[in-house]
Amino acid sequence: MAFRVHHHNRKTGVTYVYEAVSVWNKELKQSRNKQICVGKIDPATGAFVPSKRLDPQQAALRDPAVTASVQVIGPTVVLEPLADRIGLRPILKSAFPESHEQLFAMACYLATEGGALSLCSPWAKSHLPELAPSLSSQRISELLAAISADRKQTFFARWMQKRLVDDYLCYDITSIPSYSELNKFVRYGYNRDGDQLPQINLAMLFGQKSGLPVYFHRTPGSINDVSTLHNMVETFKALEVGRMHLVMDKGFYSKKNVDDLVAQRDHFTLSVPLNNRWVQQAIDEIRDTIHGPESYRKLDDEILYVHSRLYPWGTRRCYLHLYYNADNRARAIDGFNESLLEYRQELESGHRLAAHQKAYDEFFIVRTTPKRGIKVSFNTEAINRHISRYAGFLALLSSSIKDPVEALRVYRDKDSVEKCFDDLKNSLDIKRLRMHASATVDGRLFVQFIALILMSALRKRMRDSGLIEHYTVRELLREMDTLTNINYSRKYGHILTELTKSQRQILKALDIPILDQSTS
Repeated sequence: MAFRVHHHNRKTGVTYVYEAVSVWNKELKQSRNKQICVGKIDPATGAFVPSKRLDPQQAALRDPAVTASVQVIGPTVVLEPLADRIGLRPILKSAFPESHEQLFAMACYLATEGGALSLCSPWAKSHLPELAPSLSSQRISELLAAISADRKQTFFARWMQKRLVDDYLCYDITSIPSYSELNKFVRYGYNRDGDQLPQINLAMLFGQKSGLPVYFHRTPGSINDVSTLHNMVETFKALEVGRMHLVMDKGFYSKKNVDDLVAQRDHFTLSVPLNNRWVQQAIDEIRDTIHGPESYRKLDDEILYVHSRLYPWGTRRCYLHLYYNADNRARAIDGFNESLLEYRQELESGHRLAAHQKAYDEFFIVRTTPKRGIKVSFNTEAINRHISRYAGFLALLSSSIKDPVEALRVYRDKDSVEKCFDDLKNSLDIKRLRMHASATVDGRLFVQFIALILMSALRKRMRDSGLIEHYTVRELLREMDTLTNINYSRKYGHILTELTKSQRQILKALDIPILDQSTS
């Protein structure tokens, strides 16, 4: 244990300060004191003056007048460079010049920790102490409510212009239940997770190649998927966004939606439900000939039989791609029957969906009597005919992709948006919305979206570098959480704690410069 000893030099009049350390002498089997000069006493002020032979860190540790504060910097060391590389922080600053630092801090908190935003303030005290006073619970509510539609549209216009370069945009929608009774967008509707709560619907665009969320908007929970696409296309007109290539599943198909996309001159690749007569007619024409060697294709380890034809839509040239997979036939039959059971429940409960009307008309017999009310039965003949003719087939309509294998690959890669929704609901803790005011909910969703961009950018870089084989996004950020910056008062600057081997490997893999651990 060290203790200090003062020695006054009578010749020079200087009082030197020594640290005496007890050291065990193995030969004598006794302890001996070893003294090291660590500084002197200022004769005028009586203050301790560290020795010039000490490095800044040693001097700061030995100066009794010095105070130190600790700031955890590991997560931001990773997230800030990634945000700068993709252009997120400059765009956020241009759209929200007064509050961009707080919005980015909240997004970093959600990406790192998740949980309620009311807990962001204690997190900020250890990670971003200079911003902590502006991130109290009351201030966060004010910041969320102040995220206006105009500011958001400014952000989206600039963000989309940067991201829409040679990319396929996957469009999908998810349901978010809410306990709010005051939010006008919270309505009862079809819930994809089976929750028995009113909800809002959240639609999102996600770039396949960039791996980044591009755009989102929320709609009332009672609006079906088909209806959302028209509003989104109109929004992009107002934002003056350039031509896009949208990738969508069959829930978004309608003649009107295709008409809108054609009129807008946007590219698209869209799954078409097999209950459309024009698709059935096309399958009927090739059902007996599609199994030949000319139709044989292989996608990864999957064997397919394909047929493609030019299919003009109005004045636009489109391609209709038909696929048959014998191995998928059994799964297709199971999925079709599950859908029929779901449709019957909708008919019996009276909660019909416009998107399912064709199935109601073709596969069900609905009778209403004064005594028994609504009685729903299956149209067995129509069901068997559909299964025998069309099970195992898939139809894609594309405005620009001529090769059927490439079109199917692009369509299947849209599953990345499902991971995006999974992050949103699980990692970013938005399974339930407990906020009430519409403006606050909109603000929270926007901050979640920024956090989602950060997580997606990090996951993309982890996948490219191979780190994804060793960490999840949240695990990597927690691994970095031990990297701290010690800030000393007076003249001593700051000192970084020693980087661990794992932290060095992470920074190298992410192509982030290794930090200089010297004081400044």
